[in-house]
Amino acid sequence: MSGIKKQLAENQRNQIQNVAVLGATGSIGHSTLDVLSHLSDRFRIALLSCHQRLDRFQEQCDRFKPRRAIVTGPRNAEVDAWLQKTDGCSETVREVGTTRLIEAIESDEIDIVVAAIVGCAGLESSLAAALAGKRLGLANKESLVVAGEMLINAVRSGGAELLPIDSEHSAIFQSIQSGQGKSEVQRIILTASGGPLRKWPVGDLENATVEDALAHPTWNMGRKITVDSATMMNKALEVIEAKWLFDLTPEQITVVIHPQSTIHSMVEFCDGSVIAQLSPPDMRLPIQYALTYPDRFPSPAYKIDWGTPHQMEWYPVDPERYPALELGFEVAKRGGTTGAVLNGANEAAVELFLNRKIRLTEIAKICRSVLNHHDYSPSPALDELMRLDRWSREEVFRWINIPC
Repeated sequence: MSGIKKQLAENQRNQIQNVAVLGATGSIGHSTLDVLSHLSDRFRIALLSCHQRLDRFQEQCDRFKPRRAIVTGPRNAEVDAWLQKTDGCSETVREVGTTRLIEAIESDEIDIVVAAIVGCAGLESSLAAALAGKRLGLANKESLVVAGEMLINAVRSGGAELLPIDSEHSAIFQSIQSGQGKSEVQRIILTASGGPLRKWPVGDLENATVEDALAHPTWNMGRKITVDSATMMNKALEVIEAKWLFDLTPEQITVVIHPQSTIHSMVEFCDGSVIAQLSPPDMRLPIQYALTYPDRFPSPAYKIDWGTPHQMEWYPVDPERYPALELGFEVAKRGGTTGAVLNGANEAAVELFLNRKIRLTEIAKICRSVLNHHDYSPSPALDELMRLDRWSREEVFRWINIPC
């Protein structure tokens, strides 16, 4: 980097950055706001968005007073009432609709976008941030699962920065920075907690209740991702995400079970050295690193207590217990439309499980069936991906003969 470019980068880091938090009422959004409140001398909360949970959203607007607050859910009486409120945050402009959200992201008012919208619904805003050249802190893994090649091309075309917020991918990113660089990477090792049912006999898994699947031993996450942890579909999606983020082949990606969730992932270099990133399970650390990279500052995240004993273990993944993981490697190899279909089918199947319509063990089976029967295309356009996302969800309901 030339001296002029270095100075421009330094000047930018010293300026207060305007941040948009998309999906503010979710667990990642909540943690992001906590981080930003600790770094208020460096960041300004310029935009908050949510899809629902208007009561929580109103509380966030009252506390953080963003310049703009946007609801992307359907227009109804509750949303209309929210639009009329002025008490607590009268300086905030209230708006409704995805179109308004995209316009706000693309504007010069925003420097950093934290993409924490859950599911395929976050793809459009992630693409908009990338094409607009923003720093994109990506917690929405579905954007890369569904349209990885498209998003990476948008990042390159727009001159954006793509920083991972998933704890595993942040760990890989940090470990690569600490090593010799990507060219010397032999493989990456994604760690998985194994979920709340890790020690259950395989034959008993079909009897797991919703409450069993949601009792995660180390992480406090939303319901959908906690079920994904129980099936290890979360790791399947992370395999696909890692392929695109770090330009890897599926053969360069390994998954191991690490019950303590202290090692967030590792990078093995060509000489056999392994660099890992460790910290207690607290999403505020990867969120802050995405916001402040390449700088580090004191964080509100929990720290390792080096004065107490701590055991760290890892085990190979049992494919019989976690059949969903194979789907992730398959999609990472095939690409094209497979990511959209797997993601849509899984979201629909998890919803059915949470509504007690199917067994936990049926989720991977349903996803396999839908994936095998879709019309595959190696180079789909965005509208084709969105069509297949809808088709896969409808197909899941047809698979168990439930009206859509």
